[in-house]
Amino acid sequence: MTGGIGSGKTTLAQYLIAKGYPVYISDLEAKRVMDFPEIVAQIATSFGPEIYNAERKLNRDQLAAVVFNNPEKLKQLNTIVHPAVKKHFEQWLISHQREPIVFKEAAILFESGSYKDCDAVITVTAPLELRIARVLKRDQTTREKILQRINNQLSDEERAARSQYVIQNENFEETKRQIEEILISLKKKQ
Repeated sequence: MTGGIGSGKTTLAQYLIAKGYPVYISDLEAKRVMDFPEIVAQIATSFGPEIYNAERKLNRDQLAAVVFNNPEKLKQLNTIVHPAVKKHFEQWLISHQREPIVFKEAAILFESGSYKDCDAVITVTAPLELRIARVLKRDQTTREKILQRINNQLSDEERAARSQYVIQNENFEETKRQIEEILISLKKKQ
């Protein structure tokens, strides 16, 4: 499952979890992976030890400021984090191998290449102004920063063209109806 910032991927993931489906939430898991000692060492080597505080906790705001304004630094960070998250996801899959359906939620499913590990892709979309309003409500940020992040991501159209399913997430009752239809379809394919 993928979609741009503010599309509602995580809300949909939480809905699936509440229904009993295992969901690997990539951003959350990537944050955990970035605290693994071997990853801490690699990030500190690449970005300097000052990227961590005295308790060896990553200063995520500082790292984001570095990588989002520098494509080469972002590529460097992704070279460290993506393989580690991929390995972590593979271990997670093994622990959930008896489950008939599992989900992976990732904003950069296509960009990272991890869509190749999925049997089907669901793209979650929402109108731009609704996405901006959701992120403004959720995060301490500005409209300009949100638009910058949106412009750094694939468009909804690009994601949808590469997906087997698309959910338009404006009204959550309608979104739940759409996911139920997708679940029926996925169960038929087993």
